[in-house]
Amino acid sequence: MELTGPADDNDEVEDAADLFRVIGRQVRVLRERAGLTQRELGDQLGYSEDLIRSLERGRRTPQPEFLDAADELLGAGGLLRAATEDVGRAKARARVKHPAWFKDYARLERQAVEVHEYGNHVIPGLLQTEDHARSLFAMRKPLLDDATIEQRVIARLARQELLTRWPAPIVTCIIEESVLRRTIGGEAVHKAQLDKLLELGQLRSLELQVMPTKRDKHAGMGGPFILLTPQGRAQVAYLEVQNISRLITDPDEVRILAARYGSIRAQALTPSESLAVIQELLGEA
Repeated sequence: MELTGPADDNDEVEDAADLFRVIGRQVRVLRERAGLTQRELGDQLGYSEDLIRSLERGRRTPQPEFLDAADELLGAGGLLRAATEDVGRAKARARVKHPAWFKDYARLERQAVEVHEYGNHVIPGLLQTEDHARSLFAMRKPLLDDATIEQRVIARLARQELLTRWPAPIVTCIIEESVLRRTIGGEAVHKAQLDKLLELGQLRSLELQVMPTKRDKHAGMGGPFILLTPQGRAQVAYLEVQNISRLITDPDEVRILAARYGSIRAQALTPSESLAVIQELLGEA
């Protein structure tokens, strides 16, 4: 179920999306004028090709530091830099549209100083590429309409700003090896997703671990969950299955899940071993 707000809220979301699309088109025109590919521009600015592609499509919020760097590199003469204030205002007004059952968690996640996630079915949303996320939403049953799919993709990508903000929160993710072998969206989308995981695995604030399939003991057989610590508040836990969610605040229940997460981390591969596995899978893709 999608929770919709008043018409003026929807207008603000659309206004922000329109602005981001215009800036994205400007970046694309300037990039092509400079004779650069998306990957080459990303390499020179210190961003991934996936992020540049998303920005040019208007799917990601252009951050001030990106606008400044791109303006200088592409010789925009202040065109991109001038949009910084407009982006800030649009971002403040716009409300990302999450499903109703996810809104409480999304609000807490924006305040998080720590996020720890165990995923045994899909790659965590914080780590997904745009195309991977779109593929997941497109295959939902019952089917989602195109507008809802795009809203969900934008909302998911917006959450990923958590990984690049400062001060950076502590983030750990444990992913089942079987999940990494599932070619969601096809081979090209899958390959790009593995590339992104390798890139994210280099972040100092993120520890990524793989739980190998060949394990005779596994503390996570009860299913996926997230542990989250909001700024200045006690740790909570979040469970989700079949679009049914539960936010757990009871200290004893949270403590049990935290202990379980510690066991899963101990049974998983180390971060360096995990990146080596992803690299190996990428070679097979």
